[in-house]
Amino acid sequence: MRLGSGTFATCCVAIEVLGIAVFLRGFFPAPVRSSARAEHGAEPPAPEPSAGASSNWTTLPSPLFSKVVIVLIDALRDDFVFGSKGVKFMPYTTYLVEKGASHSFVAEAKPPTVTMPRIKALMTGSLPGFVDVVRNLNSPALLEDSVIRQAKTAGKRIIFYGDETWVKLFPKHFVEYDGTTSFFVSDYTEVDNNVTRHLDKVLKRGDWDMLILHYLGLDHIGHISGPNSPLIGHKLSEMDSVLMKIHTSLQSKERETPLPNLLVLCGDHGMSETGSHGASSMEEVNTPLILISSAFERKPGDIRHPKHVQQTDVAATLAIALGLRIPKDSVGSLLFPVVEGRPIREQLRFLHLNTVQLSKLLQENVPSYEKDPGFEQFKMSERLHGNWIRLYLEEKHSEVLFNLGSKVLRQYLAALKTLSLSLSTQVAQYDMYSMMVGTVVVLEVLTLLLLSVPQALHRKAELEVPLSSPGFSLLFYLVILVLSALHVIVCTSAESSCYFCGLSWLAAGGVMVLASALLCMVVSVLTNMLVGGNASRKNPVHPSSRWSELDLLILLGTAGHVLSLGASSFVEEEHQTWYFLVNTLCLALSQETYRNCFLGDDSEPPCGLRVEQGLDGATAAWQDGPACDALERDKGHRSPSASQVLRGHEKWMVLASPWLILACCRLLRSLNQTGVQWAHRPDLGHWLTSSDHKAELSVLAAISLLVVFVLVQRGCSSVSKAALALGLLGVYCYRAAIGSVRFPWRPDSKDISKGIIEARFVYVFVLGILFTGTKDLLKSQVIAADFQLKTVGLWEIHSGLVLLAALLFRPHNLPVLAFGLLIQTLMTKFIWKPLRHDAAEITVMHYWFGQAFFYFQGNSNNIATVDISAGFVGLDTYVEIPAVLLTAFGTYAGPVLWASHLVHFLSSETRRCLWTLDTPTLGQSVDRPL
Repeated sequence: MRLGSGTFATCCVAIEVLGIAVFLRGFFPAPVRSSARAEHGAEPPAPEPSAGASSNWTTLPSPLFSKVVIVLIDALRDDFVFGSKGVKFMPYTTYLVEKGASHSFVAEAKPPTVTMPRIKALMTGSLPGFVDVVRNLNSPALLEDSVIRQAKTAGKRIIFYGDETWVKLFPKHFVEYDGTTSFFVSDYTEVDNNVTRHLDKVLKRGDWDMLILHYLGLDHIGHISGPNSPLIGHKLSEMDSVLMKIHTSLQSKERETPLPNLLVLCGDHGMSETGSHGASSMEEVNTPLILISSAFERKPGDIRHPKHVQQTDVAATLAIALGLRIPKDSVGSLLFPVVEGRPIREQLRFLHLNTVQLSKLLQENVPSYEKDPGFEQFKMSERLHGNWIRLYLEEKHSEVLFNLGSKVLRQYLAALKTLSLSLSTQVAQYDMYSMMVGTVVVLEVLTLLLLSVPQALHRKAELEVPLSSPGFSLLFYLVILVLSALHVIVCTSAESSCYFCGLSWLAAGGVMVLASALLCMVVSVLTNMLVGGNASRKNPVHPSSRWSELDLLILLGTAGHVLSLGASSFVEEEHQTWYFLVNTLCLALSQETYRNCFLGDDSEPPCGLRVEQGLDGATAAWQDGPACDALERDKGHRSPSASQVLRGHEKWMVLASPWLILACCRLLRSLNQTGVQWAHRPDLGHWLTSSDHKAELSVLAAISLLVVFVLVQRGCSSVSKAALALGLLGVYCYRAAIGSVRFPWRPDSKDISKGIIEARFVYVFVLGILFTGTKDLLKSQVIAADFQLKTVGLWEIHSGLVLLAALLFRPHNLPVLAFGLLIQTLMTKFIWKPLRHDAAEITVMHYWFGQAFFYFQGNSNNIATVDISAGFVGLDTYVEIPAVLLTAFGTYAGPVLWASHLVHFLSSETRRCLWTLDTPTLGQSVDRPL
């Protein structure tokens, strides 16, 4: 069966999407959920256990507190409160922690450490997944059971001020609210003032039961300038004064209420050393949790050190504190210090309600729940609790009753801990069978594509798909039988739920047929290649054609990188793979330059770059396809090697270029530490961004911008050169305006602004250069064969993207941009043209360097390294589409710039090839129209 290359590629892409979808379904496991929906809230609470005697406690316990105020400070790290910064900038909070009526904890937030999933964890007690990272951009209404839903059902009045994510998650739940935009990170003042301005009015009122305040300023400061910025201290002092105002107001109101009030200070997530968040470093997952109430009075000398708990424990604790049901999907446990001052019967009742809720969740999500240690401990605790109730009803005061009660408490606490751990582990279990099926399909398609590349690159290519051969049919049915047997074995022996096993036999059989067909196609193509290879060796057409060392490196390096992604450690440290491949590539290019310059190269590639000896010296020409073959037949001679063409300083530059590129890559590695294991180590970027080295950073930024101009302007028109120069000057002015760098004549300037005018000044030139390039590109399509205009247009588009990257990059990353352009220049002038590399090799090299520069920027596969402040350069309000586009470009600027350079390079070499075809060699005369 013959298929066109386009049809074949479309089918492969469709199957690839299917395989990736199956893999992701197994990679993102189904969350732990209760089968009873939140709407069915009329289910009575579990009665108090009894052993022979009937208990009269079948209702929910009464609330422990009259009013609850939750102050959530976005990106509040634990060391901002419990460390030296807390002592210096938050003295009132420090006093409450050390000597006041409070309980302090370090709450661990599970990744992903972004705002919306953390709010869900705090209010529902469940563990959100990484899918919620995408939903964080536009949060849908939360349908799960939560403390907010339970409070509204119970008739409690809730007021909210702060991050509008809460309003999106809990629509129609607040009697009064004022949401603020969370994504406009350039604003760290008004976004908090809009919350605080309501405090005086709402604290004087008594018509509310729950007040939630979400402050965003600290998080925005972190995104802009990191956790060591002097702005952090000012913001912490502001939050300390807010906390003092709320606490003193609640204390003064307690005389009017029968129950004490509760003030909760917490953070949704922490902040990495670069100021971002989203991953699992200690700085990102550890947040302070402080519960402040007059009910927690401590005795003199009572020292309470912060205990480590889970962030999901907050939901269960708030539900008990407000006399509400614990959310059905909660995997958290009650923070026992909150209730340890209550009578022991109430303590046991609270713990019993929590363990009953967790045990029901375990039963509905774990098939073999009866064997779970936590469930066994729960049953034992319930029996002991029943014995204690019987003894309590008979004699309320005895030493035996006290000792048994203490034992039941310990048993309940152990059961809570084990049940919570079991449910949390269940969330982290992957569906390995679905992941393996998806991986097999993806790898089969990738293998088939790689094997078909030589055929698919030909013009009007058609590929022979062997679907009807007898060998294919026999192997096909055999593989189907093996896969069916494996499917039955896996699905009948699996202890946990599996998505692929839950599919109908028709759907599962279709996937198995597809996998079998792909495997047979791969085997058939490999067999044909081996048979064809043996025939070509017996009757060689091109005896000199063979795979070079560089070709083998490119093939093995790309395949090795793909295989390395099967291990999580290689994914976490993927930058090491690309650094190794790029360095090895430089060494291979060095070996090739030495061989070409000193030993000569008698082989002539069938297609690629040629170096023609003309009247004005060496002229590079691009050969590709039948036209180049015709050119070679007409000329009737071999192209001279690099040793014959290059003379003097050009030859030595060719020899030195791989080593210069290697040195540049080594310097860039020292600029930004990335990955997971070594990200905390100091690097040149941290040294430059410290306030003590602003002068050095300013000089380096200025030099980098000058180098960018020198390297980019060479291919621009005069108008674009002027625009580029003014734009790069505006980039420096913007960074000086926001305080990142300084002017020589104003070394101590404190006039810091948001740089809106300066950034928009640069945007004008970016758009102007891009418009000029696009105009030339479109004009070249109208004017037949005007490749010169097309090449200039592509270069100006590349220049506009470079200027935009210079604006979005932080000052210490500007050398990455300068070195990238320098490497592109060296590779173009002294590697790709003299060594006559073909299009495939040059494309793969661009891809390798693009990936390496992604990590040179300081990026990683960790979401915390995304610099979202790039999305708000020049914006004074939050506009979603520009912010998303700018953030994406700032993150992937390295690969994008290398891709745009590749397009320009291939276009320019195609023009030279056509020019060479139309240019006479020495001794020839060709009539050519002007």
